[in-house]
Amino acid sequence: MHKKVLVCLPLNDAHRAALEASVPEFEFRFNALDDVHAEDVLWADIVLGNAPVSMISKNKHIEWFQSNSAGPDAYLKPGVLPENCMVTNATGAYGLAISEWMLAMWLGIQKDMFLYRDRQNQRQWAPIDRPVRGITGARVLCVGMGDIGSNFARRAHMLGAEVVGVRRTVHPDTPCPDYCLRVVAQSQLDEELPEADLIALSLPGTPETNKLFNAERFARCKDGAILINVGRGTTVDSDALVEALRSGKIFGAGLDVTDPEPLPADHPLWGEPGAIITPHNSGKFSLPKTLDNIVDIFIHNLKRYAEGLPLDNQVNRTTRYAADQNGGHRLLSTL
Repeated sequence: MHKKVLVCLPLNDAHRAALEASVPEFEFRFNALDDVHAEDVLWADIVLGNAPVSMISKNKHIEWFQSNSAGPDAYLKPGVLPENCMVTNATGAYGLAISEWMLAMWLGIQKDMFLYRDRQNQRQWAPIDRPVRGITGARVLCVGMGDIGSNFARRAHMLGAEVVGVRRTVHPDTPCPDYCLRVVAQSQLDEELPEADLIALSLPGTPETNKLFNAERFARCKDGAILINVGRGTTVDSDALVEALRSGKIFGAGLDVTDPEPLPADHPLWGEPGAIITPHNSGKFSLPKTLDNIVDIFIHNLKRYAEGLPLDNQVNRTTRYAADQNGGHRLLSTL
């Protein structure tokens, strides 16, 4: 079996050598993400990396698209990829990088570090006259328990927090992880919100998660809760979040994603001292290990593809989740 593989990632020599050695009978072409050519996209049977949608939608014979992100939303829209094209994502690659970002954001907000940076920039020696918060004994609600959410839940537990997980659905025969007090279905979210000191969102952008956190849901939150969002900005109603921050209902918000995105310069969230915003870069390749992980995941699946075995990390085009399906499995960061 001879297949043509296009890789659109900023790889080093070791990455390229490992890919070419994984299935020697396949032919490879390598492009950087900012230097993808339409000819190469049309040439490929298999694509690794988020090539421009405008180019990839013209390839009618592509058999497998491996996204370099956990949420390949733009590629799941009707007409972008052929119906029989398999789609896999990078679940398992980002858990380390993004969960560490979440920890940094949580600690920074809890300990007023970002407010002190503001005062440092103004050359002010001015203590903040209020107690800081602790992690030990804090209740953490992880909404989304995929690779990223599970990684953060483990780290929060190791630091002494009490963790409750929230999944889209919970199967009765699935054991609760030892780093969680319990794992509940999303239908029970409202019952958990009043006890949560930290709400950590790592959800995909789907119709059922759109504005999941709106004014009504913020009203159910514990007074002074902290919100972190690393999933999709559409999960949070931005206007409702502004009001929750202004009222003090939400103490602080660490946002790597926003709605809209990029956040317009005149949006009121920029002016909220309790909101800390980064430009959707908690993942990407900011931590070099992430790129290593993506290459490892692709090699793992490339060998399975060559052997006619089911691919892991297959994305359901309706739910947009990677799950155990069609004989494949959802990978975790231990890969």
